[in-house]
This record gives sequence, structure tokens and C-alpha cells, in this order.
Amino acid sequence: MPGRSPLPDPLPGPLPGPSRGPFPGHLDPRLLRAFVAVAEELHFTRAAAGMYVAQQALSRDIRRLERELGTELFVRTTRQVAPTADGERLLPYARRVLAAHDALLAAFARPGDAERPLLVDVNTPGLVAGRILERARELAPGSELMARYESGLTGAATELLAGRLDASFGRFAGLDPAVRARLEHRFVRYEPMAVVLPEDHRLAELDAVPLAALAGETVYAGAGNPRTLEWTDLARHLFEGRGIGLASPAPVAVGPEEFQRVMAKTRTPVLAVVDFPALAGTVLRPLVDPVPLSPVSLVWRKGHAHPGIDALRRAASELAGEEGWLMSHLEGWVPPGESLILMTDA
Repeated sequence: MPGRSPLPDPLPGPLPGPSRGPFPGHLDPRLLRAFVAVAEELHFTRAAAGMYVAQQALSRDIRRLERELGTELFVRTTRQVAPTADGERLLPYARRVLAAHDALLAAFARPGDAERPLLVDVNTPGLVAGRILERARELAPGSELMARYESGLTGAATELLAGRLDASFGRFAGLDPAVRARLEHRFVRYEPMAVVLPEDHRLAELDAVPLAALAGETVYAGAGNPRTLEWTDLARHLFEGRGIGLASPAPVAVGPEEFQRVMAKTRTPVLAVVDFPALAGTVLRPLVDPVPLSPVSLVWRKGHAHPGIDALRRAASELAGEEGWLMSHLEGWVPPGESLILMTDA
């Protein structure tokens, strides 16, 4: 037919249908992306790393796709992953569907989206998000990526959905499920957590602070700040059963000078991450026994196509590879229900 594009791959016959299982009538493109990633890597761990998702989540998506198609797509052993005959037949279809899906999103992108500046919330200078942004600027010199310094993924998520912000970083699982459903995310790393202490605090002389040593202390973790609900929730889980109190809501201190002034006045330890910038009159000590880990994801609005988003994803991938963010042998605590990914290069 005139005007039709040739197929990118030969399509080798019908897909598995109702005779093999209940076909749902529709498929989530995310499941097909998971399938293609595994089919190309032939390795679940590497495929999960490339997609910035937990290996367990990727395996669940593959199992769900197999159930919906009513067929097994991979033969799995302890050392090898190989596509079945149905898996090989599905691959060209999946690639074609995903190419069409991406083309559709690009076709309906708002005019000028690719040229306009991208606003990225990086929370605090010096943290993981800022380093990813710096690398993304190198990868996409033709795009303007603007940094904004405001904490809290809960607050940022509202702005992402409203189109006032383009990307942010934080604990994606801490968001409301209805909000998560309208956002995309890619896991970046687990960031070891720390505590900010007054320099004359009883624990300040330690090189690292065991969680048990904080028993009896009250620690500030953003309680009362509506923008940081996911961080306060993480702290509540971490402190539970350890005798650590969650500090009462307090006015939000904006800027390092105000933060230092309030901390000098209240002398309340503050929950942070190990890359938190140094502040006068305080010391930063990593937490241990176990090491608590804060899950960090890059987050953006579903369907938002922009070269800057692509550059951020690529930057995160490069830095993760260079610094082993996704091949960690670190064992530690993670929030309930957020399984620890122990990536290896095997």
C-alpha cells in the first residue's frame, strides 16, 4: 500500500494465542521493554542494570509477560539465559511495537519541547543528582539543563505532573501509588546514609556511628515538611524498634546559613547521606551496623520526551558503570518492601 513503511524485521508467524493461554488483548509496553532487554543481554542482572530497575522487578515483569502470552519466553539456568522458540518469535514484534510507541510519543510532543530548557531538581549541591546533571550537560551540550536546589521528591512530583519541573531525584517507592503511576523512573543507586552532629556531640569523635549508639537520641528527618514525606517515611522505618526518636515538625531551614543557625540552636542531629556538604560547627558521620541505604531514582513525567532526559539517563548509566553503583557488594538496611539489589558483574 502506498505510504506504508517497510517492516524493520521479518515477522515470523502468529504469536502464541488463546490456544496456549488467556491472551489479555493488550500488553504494557514496559513488559516488552523488559523482554527485549533480557533478550539482548541474555543476562537478567545486566538487563536490570541497564533499565535501572531491581532484578527482582525485572523477573516479575518477564513472568507476567509469560503469563499473559501463555508461553515460556526464556530458558533459565544458574549460568545461562536463552530465548525459547516463542521468545525468538516475539523479539521482532516487540521491537516493532516499542519503536512505534516511541515514535507516537515523539509525534505528540509539544512544539518546542526539545529546544526549551530542562529544569532539574538536584536537591543539594554536591550530591549524586548534581553529579549526574554535570555529566548530562557534557553529553548534551546543545541542550540547556537548569539546576534547581529544593529538597523533597514528594513536592517535586506534584510539579513534575503539572509540567513546572522536568526531572527530579529521590526515593520513588515513597510516593503515593497514584502519583507513581503517572511518572517514569530509573533506579540510580543506593546511597549510604549518615548523621549530621554538632561538633561537640557525644558521638562526634567516632569515625562512624552505629545505629544502636543513636538510641535515646531524637533525630530530625524533615517531619512537618510536606515536600519531603518520602524521606520522613524512610526515617520512621529506620528508627522503628531502635529507640531513636523522630524530631517533631519544625520550620524548614532554607540555605546553609539558616540550617547552621537552627542546628546550633536546637543541637538536634539530622539524618542525611554520606555526600551531604560540610557545614561549619558540625560533623558528618556515616551510619553503620547495619549501613542504612537510601534508594535514589531519576524521576520524570510519563511520555515526556526531551534530549535532556535522554542525557540524564545516559549520564546516570555512565557514572554507575564507572563507580560501581549497580555492582555493589555493600550489605545494608533498605526500607521494607524495597529489596536490596546486590549487583555483580557475573
